[in-house]
Amino acid sequence: MTAVAKILTAITNSVALPAVILLAGLVGIGWQLDLPRFVRPPTLPSPETVTIAPTEFRYHAYGQYFRDGVPIDPPVMVDRLAAPLTIMKYQVSRSDYARCVGANACSAAEPRTIGQGNVPVTGVNYDDAMRYADWLSAQTGEQWTLPDDRQWVFAAGVDFRQDSLDIAEDRANPALRWLANYEKEAARSSTLDRVPMPLGTIEPNQNGLADVAGNVWEWTQSCYRTVHVDELGRRISETSSCTIKMVAGEHRAPISYFVRDARGGGCSVGVPPANLGFRLVRRSQWYERLTGLLPWSAAPI
Repeated sequence: MTAVAKILTAITNSVALPAVILLAGLVGIGWQLDLPRFVRPPTLPSPETVTIAPTEFRYHAYGQYFRDGVPIDPPVMVDRLAAPLTIMKYQVSRSDYARCVGANACSAAEPRTIGQGNVPVTGVNYDDAMRYADWLSAQTGEQWTLPDDRQWVFAAGVDFRQDSLDIAEDRANPALRWLANYEKEAARSSTLDRVPMPLGTIEPNQNGLADVAGNVWEWTQSCYRTVHVDELGRRISETSSCTIKMVAGEHRAPISYFVRDARGGGCSVGVPPANLGFRLVRRSQWYERLTGLLPWSAAPI
């Protein structure tokens, strides 16, 4: 063997073998964590989605904010998602959820869905929504989950109703804030008990989402929180309660987790309301993130 051949062989052994081992390891991890759709054919078509490119957006933070024990408007956040957001165009329908129940993957307890036609499934608790997300993930070979508050606000766009009361703070007369909040809630009361409309009744917003902020409220995975700030608005303390989740629709609202088993639920036990449903977001998968790093790939990361 010539000297040149020996050098080439040494390079090949030192580079190719580790590369093969690394590739095999990545494939093995992917096989265990999230088998790609082209290896494991889906048994259910993916739901219709929209993908929204990251842009800067502003919104009031969620939760209850206090300064010196007095409630104040949450601060305005200027934010931007790190990657495109893929979210269901429509809320999960009654027939969608029934497939999961029929597969014994979702709770057999009849959800309190009301309305006629192709309406959103309602009356499902937080666990019901997460179980459906797990089932849909298994059926499609993709990763589905509930959006967090930040993602939901971004997707809702101009249809998102801000939570602020926009009144001057008057510590000597806190009743002003109570009255403003009462008037705001009273103005909403005519729509709170509305029967859910068929999917697609409300025209898509500028991001392509249908029925957002007006048909039914939707679960998010964000925990309710109470935040105390100082005179400069700097956070002093924050307390989260994950037995209460943030839901969003015509406005935000904290709502009980709604467990079904009274033995372990405490104040979270109860039946979810008939105007509360959900839609899911799709997370990018490991092989999409990997191929998205390649210069010739247009896959989202």
